[in-house]
Amino acid sequence: MAIWSLLLDIFTKYLTIQNLQIGQSYPLWPGVFHFTHAINKGAAFSMFQGEGWLRWLSLAVSLALIALAIFGPRLQKLEQIGYGAVLAGALGNGIERFSQGYVTDFIDVRLINFAIFNWADISINIGIGAYLLHTLSMSRSKLKSRQ
Repeated sequence: MAIWSLLLDIFTKYLTIQNLQIGQSYPLWPGVFHFTHAINKGAAFSMFQGEGWLRWLSLAVSLALIALAIFGPRLQKLEQIGYGAVLAGALGNGIERFSQGYVTDFIDVRLINFAIFNWADISINIGIGAYLLHTLSMSRSKLKSRQ
């Protein structure tokens, strides 16, 4: 899961960089969904713009996640999916932030006037969702075993 998600992130960012100038937008559904080439020099929602320590934090988080994957405990299936998705997203954005000083964003949902984002961001959210599902299922199992 992690490798495929990371490769998809790298590929979609590459396509964006090759086909759109920064600031250029391609409407798939005008006013609703566009591909817009943007760069984000900050973290989520462009927080901490231009902070030099952010690239080092991204590197540290990525390395810590890799170490946990190698040396951490064996995870259940839903935990593995969640962890792999979060790892892929952290690596996708972390590698680019560390090497370039920014992250390429391109998914522009204008219908809800949301921040422009990329596949790595989606991957992280899928991972968090999988963790939440795992936690809820474990909580239900514990409640049933007590009855």
